[in-house]
Amino acid sequence: AAGCDLCADGAAAGRCLTCGVRLCRFCCRAHRRQKKTSSHAVTELESSKDCSQAGKPLLCPSHPTEELQLFCEQCDQPVCRDCLLGRHRQHPCDLPGNVIHRHGDALRELLRSSQQHMDTLEDVLSQVEEMGSAVRSRSEAVATEIRLFASGYVKAVEEHRDRLLKQLEDLKVQKENLLHLQKAQLQQLLLDMRTGVEFTERLLMSGSDVEILVTKGVVSSRLTKLNSVAYSTHPSVDDRIQFSPHERAGQCCGYEVFGAILNKVVDPARCTLHGEDLRSARQNQLSGFTLLCKDTTGERMGRGGEAVRVTITHKDKRDCAVKPTVCDNGDGTYCISYSPEEPGLYSVCVCVKGQHVQGSPFTLVVKHKFREHQGVFHCCTFCSSGGQKAARCACGGTMPGGYQGCGHGHKGHPGCHHWSCCGQVKESSECLCGPPSDTSQRSLLRTVAL
Repeated sequence: AAGCDLCADGAAAGRCLTCGVRLCRFCCRAHRRQKKTSSHAVTELESSKDCSQAGKPLLCPSHPTEELQLFCEQCDQPVCRDCLLGRHRQHPCDLPGNVIHRHGDALRELLRSSQQHMDTLEDVLSQVEEMGSAVRSRSEAVATEIRLFASGYVKAVEEHRDRLLKQLEDLKVQKENLLHLQKAQLQQLLLDMRTGVEFTERLLMSGSDVEILVTKGVVSSRLTKLNSVAYSTHPSVDDRIQFSPHERAGQCCGYEVFGAILNKVVDPARCTLHGEDLRSARQNQLSGFTLLCKDTTGERMGRGGEAVRVTITHKDKRDCAVKPTVCDNGDGTYCISYSPEEPGLYSVCVCVKGQHVQGSPFTLVVKHKFREHQGVFHCCTFCSSGGQKAARCACGGTMPGGYQGCGHGHKGHPGCHHWSCCGQVKESSECLCGPPSDTSQRSLLRTVAL
């Protein structure tokens, strides 16, 4: 049996009708996969009609009567002898049997490289298919998680909705009951007053003088009692029911939900003022206090947005007023800050919804700006003056004859540290004396400087 023209290892099992070479089964598959020969027609020898043609020589396409017996190295193709006289003249040529092994080795090397790529491609394709399956599986699992989350969220929202509607219904019934009670009380009072008024009118119109005088006391007492009955001139509740969709409402079924009913109504009479310097301040110094808003039950509002108005006016100077700044903290508290330019007594009014809060109006005392000490905080004039016997101090203490060392406890001395300018014994105190005169300034400067 004829061997393969490419590898020379296997028996010929096929033939390329284009190239005319015999191919083993392995080289047949490689021949079909090669890019340059993929379009060639390869036929199996067993299936060929004439097996005896397997050894039939191949003829040259350019010279049909000549057999392809040589191989042109330069053009890399089989040629006939007539081709050597034509365009392949002077080209290096050799017999096919002499070059087939070299070209077969190159094909086998290329074949091994292609096989490696095929193995890699098959592995990558397998990984791609596995990844596609993993993506589909993971997508289905996440879709299940999303459905469970969404269904739980919907359940939480629906439960929160039902809870809000129940809360709203309870609030409506509560307000209606209060209004119904107020209505019944007012209707009864109106009926009693109407009965008393009608009886009194009939008495005055048709009663005799004696009858009027006899029943005057009872009728007068009755009307006086009815007139003294206290009743509210406004409905006991209002229609202030609001829904805030952005208000945090805690958790429901493990999910954080939003939306709350706001029904608290601020009560100015229950709002309070707080602050260490509520009723006192310093000239040209920033001061302030805090307003705490509460509802009708005395509970803290917990939210801002109220109409707060603050006025600070001088009691003696009508044209002197302080413009305060109101800061809404958003939690039911309001910070009021101001800086008075003039000392004296001020009237402070704090109103919410046009009504005074607890403690409003109140009097604010604005003192002069803090007087800094001009002297020294010392134990005695002798020490602080460097031993000057004539040094004077505002406390009146002197050191006649001089003294070596500290002056604590000496005659004419207060017995503790004090300010040389005013005698104050507290170091952080305010100076009691005004601007010093020229004569006293000289002695004080001498004491301070030394």
